[in-house]
Amino acid sequence: MTSLVDRIDALLPQTQCTRCGYPSCGDYARAIAAGEAEINQCPPGGEATIRQLAALLERPYHPLNPVHGVERPRAAALIDESRCIGCTLCIQACPVDAIVGARSRMHTVLTEYCTGCELCLPPCPVDCIEMVPLSELVSRGHRAAAGLMQQSVEEMARIARARHAWRRSRLERERQERELRFAAAAAGKRPSVRAEPASAGRERKQRMIQAALERARARRAAHARRRGE
Repeated sequence: MTSLVDRIDALLPQTQCTRCGYPSCGDYARAIAAGEAEINQCPPGGEATIRQLAALLERPYHPLNPVHGVERPRAAALIDESRCIGCTLCIQACPVDAIVGARSRMHTVLTEYCTGCELCLPPCPVDCIEMVPLSELVSRGHRAAAGLMQQSVEEMARIARARHAWRRSRLERERQERELRFAAAAAGKRPSVRAEPASAGRERKQRMIQAALERARARRAAHARRRGE
């Protein structure tokens, strides 16, 4: 039987924005189930999510608590790549690995995975990231944004939940591998971390980054052609 936490989590938008006061949608779901949080703390979910939670938990409906923010149309991050300095701080902040790039190199957003959480905005030292409503991105010719608008809320949440879980497992794996390397170095031994899988993972990541950058360049070129017409 699906647990109460799972049923609550299934109703949340999986933006992973932390505006509810918890580190993730899953943590917020656990707090609601435990009676430690109210059901009106999720700005991305807004009225629809509050009403669904109220029905599930048989609690009275209350409007979104403004302390946590306001409900706004779905948006995605857009990086001004001409100003990006490649600091990687936005990559580290993204809860679903929707930003790719390399240190001292241009970064770009994988719009099809961006949840609009806004967590990439504060750490950017040059303010080269803006949140753009999906409808405006579509008018600018972003096909990924058009695909997002055609997705159901449930499908977007499913993808975001999976990517957030994958990122958390990746960070934990990398933490364990660092500890192995440090322990081996302290003991005066060469680390016995799985070199081959790690190398294969780096190659896959590099290919993904290169493909994303090529798509970004193609979008910029197409936009420049349209402005010149």
